[in-house]
Amino acid sequence: MTQLDHQVHSIGPEIAGSRIFKFTAFLYGIAAYLVFFVTILYAIGFVMGLVVPKTIDTGTDTPTAEAVIINLVLMMLFAVQHSVMARPRFKSWWTQSVPKPVERSTYVLFASLSLLLLFWLWRPLPSVVWDVASPDLAVTLVTLSFAGWALVFASTFIINHFELFGLHQVTNHLVGKEAEPPRFKTPLLYKFVRHPIYLGFIIAFWAAPTMTAGHLLFAAVTTAYIFVGIALEEHDLIDLFGDEYRQYKQRVSMLIPWRRSV
Repeated sequence: MTQLDHQVHSIGPEIAGSRIFKFTAFLYGIAAYLVFFVTILYAIGFVMGLVVPKTIDTGTDTPTAEAVIINLVLMMLFAVQHSVMARPRFKSWWTQSVPKPVERSTYVLFASLSLLLLFWLWRPLPSVVWDVASPDLAVTLVTLSFAGWALVFASTFIINHFELFGLHQVTNHLVGKEAEPPRFKTPLLYKFVRHPIYLGFIIAFWAAPTMTAGHLLFAAVTTAYIFVGIALEEHDLIDLFGDEYRQYKQRVSMLIPWRRSV
């Protein structure tokens, strides 16, 4: 350990315990959450082509090969940030410099910023892959996409929305409440599928009455990343909960609710 590391560790608890830091961390957590909330609302408009000034099918005209490369790089940046910063080993290293109470808020902020960068620099690929002619079917698909987003939000609240996005941690730190040790639980939707949040994203991305090449690229790559993310996440959950999670995997399906726990 270097002298600088020693100094950080020796003064860290004093700084983290000060009233000024607690209040600053709380404000930082709120700011990070607001950035996330704006980002996720923009994401809905971006994917569905609603309201927002730049959607998945609008933007700078770019040659196809160049557009594909740019879009893949943007999605890769998000995937690397989102996966690496979520790993326990990275968290262990990261919290040597970033105070633990704001670790989750910082992760949420970085994830939001990487998504905003993707929205800003995304290049449209306007070739139409499919276009639903039936108005009734088109409305059904739009409704299904909204249902996917609703499933995402509902699933976060079923577990602990505010802990997932960092507000719980900074609030506990502000009032001096110790964080409870993680407990394995499977409330409501989690009794039918292990990853209802990811299922909601998949539905939201694929239920499109008009599917362009750019939208298809986004949906396909993000779906592939979701499966990679599930594998990484479940590896960490098995390390954390052991046989309890292994048994859960045997009882409950990953995304499609064809098995039920009893």
